[in-house]
Amino acid sequence: MAEASGLRVLVTGGTTGIGGALSRRLAAAGARVAATYHGGADAAAALERETGGAVVTRPADLTAPGEPAATVAWAAEALGGLDAVVNNAGGMVDRVPFAAIDDAFLDSVFDLNVRQAIKVTQAALPHLEASPQASILFVSSISARTGGSPGSSVYSAAKAFLSTLTRSLAKELGPRGIRVNAISPGTIDTAFHQRHSTPEKLEATRAGIPLGRLGTPDDCAGPALALLAPALGGYVTGQVVEVNGGQLLA
Repeated sequence: MAEASGLRVLVTGGTTGIGGALSRRLAAAGARVAATYHGGADAAAALERETGGAVVTRPADLTAPGEPAATVAWAAEALGGLDAVVNNAGGMVDRVPFAAIDDAFLDSVFDLNVRQAIKVTQAALPHLEASPQASILFVSSISARTGGSPGSSVYSAAKAFLSTLTRSLAKELGPRGIRVNAISPGTIDTAFHQRHSTPEKLEATRAGIPLGRLGTPDDCAGPALALLAPALGGYVTGQVVEVNGGQLLA
C-alpha cells in the first residue's frame, strides 16, 4: 500500500541516520523526497541510486545565512511544490558541563537545533498553505523530557523548545490547514551516540529499556510516516510521539 503516494516532502538531514531511514520509508510509500545533508556526499548519492530517483539530495549548511530559504526553494522546485517538511537536522555539538557553557556554545547549539528549523519552516509556509495535505514534523528527543545526561543541558533544552513549538504551531497553523507533530526518539543506535556516548553508557541505557535493546533509525521511520501520511495521520496534530522502547517507563 502506498500510504504516502504523491506526497512531496523535504527532509533536512535526510540522508543518514533517522533522516535517511525516513527518506527511504517515504520513498517506499510512494512519496517524493528532497533530502539535505551536511557532509557525506557518498551516502547521499547511494540513497538516490537506491530509491531510483524518488529521493533527490543537496548539501546544505542550514546554519549559514540564507541557506534555509535557498534549501526550501530548491526542494519546492525539484518536487513541484511541498506538502510536508521534516525538520530532522540537528545535533548536540559537544558535551559541555553547565559551568563551562559560554555564548558561543549557546549560539552553536541553538542555531543548529532551533533557529534553522524555524527558518526552514517559515520559508516553507507559502508552499504548505497551497497544499491540501500539508504537515510539519519536528524531531525532538527523549532528553526534552528527561533533561538528558551530564553535559547535554543546552541540547536537551533546545529539543524541549521544539516539542513546545510543535504544540504551539499546531494551534496557530491548524486553521490554515497545516498539521504539526513531532517524534521524540529515545536512545537510537546512530553515529550521534558513537560521537557522544561511551559503549559503557549505551550498555547501561540498554539494560534499562523494557524492550531490551537500543532503537534503530527504522524504528523512528514508521511513526514518522504515520504522522506525515494523510491517509494515516490526517486527523492528528499537536502530538509529540515518544519512540523509545519504553525507556521513559523504566
